[in-house]
Amino acid sequence: MSEKNPRRNETTDELFDAILSLETREECYDFFEDLCTVKEISDMAQRLEAAKLLLDGSTYEQIVKTVEISTATISRINRCIQYGSGGYRHTIEKVRSEK
Repeated sequence: MSEKNPRRNETTDELFDAILSLETREECYDFFEDLCTVKEISDMAQRLEAAKLLLDGSTYEQIVKTVEISTATISRINRCIQYGSGGYRHTIEKVRSEK
């Protein structure tokens, strides 16, 4: 746990440990359908898709039409890609390389 980031705590560690224990897509569906609302899952999926499109060079206008999310959300995702911890980029690249 890090004192620099208050979101890093034992409870959050346990959540991430639970996620890391999932082995199949079906287990992910079961867990996330219990944990999150349908809207929350959809929002996360849309953010990931928008991040992929940003990394591929799509414009905000193209992303709004494709993913149907607000430019404010796209802007937040873009800030994370540009100045964040690298989570979007690393994860998207990892998944792409595994396909």
